Amino acid sequence: MYHTYLMAQFQNDKEAADSLARAYQQLRQEIGKVIVGQDEVVRLVLTAVFAQGHCLLVGVPGLAKTLLIQTIADSLDLSFNRIQFTPDLMPSDIVGSETLTQQREFQFVKGPIFANIILADEINRTPPKTQAALLESMQEYAVTVAGQRYPLARPFFVLATQNPIEQEGTYPLPEAQLDRFMFNIQLGYPSYEEELNIVKNTTSDRKPSVNKVLHSDDIQAYQALVRRVPVADNVVEYAVGLVHKTRPNTARTAPRAQQLLEWGAGPRASQYLVVAAKCNALLNGKYSPDIEDVRAVALPILRHRIVRNFKAEAEGATVEQIVKDLL
Repeated sequence: MYHTYLMAQFQNDKEAADSLARAYQQLRQEIGKVIVGQDEVVRLVLTAVFAQGHCLLVGVPGLAKTLLIQTIADSLDLSFNRIQFTPDLMPSDIVGSETLTQQREFQFVKGPIFANIILADEINRTPPKTQAALLESMQEYAVTVAGQRYPLARPFFVLATQNPIEQEGTYPLPEAQLDRFMFNIQLGYPSYEEELNIVKNTTSDRKPSVNKVLHSDDIQAYQALVRRVPVADNVVEYAVGLVHKTRPNTARTAPRAQQLLEWGAGPRASQYLVVAAKCNALLNGKYSPDIEDVRAVALPILRHRIVRNFKAEAEGATVEQIVKDLL
């Protein structure tokens, strides 16, 4: 269906790929009206949008995680809902519930999960039962209430945030649930010059308006285009080989991983490396990914999929250092 949609606008996939690269630059410009710096974060979030992935954003308070996601939603003509996760949040507060009407019939009232872009703010502040309700929708693109299945509108993205400082009273996501996120994106502090611009922009009465760049059908068509991008065998072999290097006690384990890792990444990491590399190539004006495109997305894909052992923690070896050594 979406192949036909693109073909109606463009002669071939090459023209469609060129238009995606142009749209990406437009999106960067519109987001840049509000967000100062954070170029790498914006690149990864937009890559996830076109690669049909979900993102986990990790950073201390005040780094504009929520504003960034809101601005990206504003630049895309998509519905947006923000869910603030708290310890008393119930699954029905997210997916919706059945209510009794005046005619004494049960009617399903949709929850905030029924939108194209979901901001799951501080996802580690809510108990596992509520986290699981969100994660079902991420995987299945549907929710089940009282035995009835309700499909979610496409495209559908979950952008979850976590605060790495306060761990008291939080419920860290288990590894199996972390694996559902395509990217784990770490947000750092802005530079001195960037912070000067942020303060000047946010302490005046200037209110930039963000223009809509892409609509729902455009995004789904570009998602289908990303899947059709051809990939050379050596690129797929590099991606799969990189994931195998992270797995201790296997034939292809890297010596560094054998020493420092308890668990390695699963097959989902290999799939995401290839799809994200395809998308990264298109966004940079190329028609097929190379090994550099795999390397460009490897850290945020592997960061939350490998588990360090006691030796790594004792030596102070971070996940970032281990992944860079493997690359």
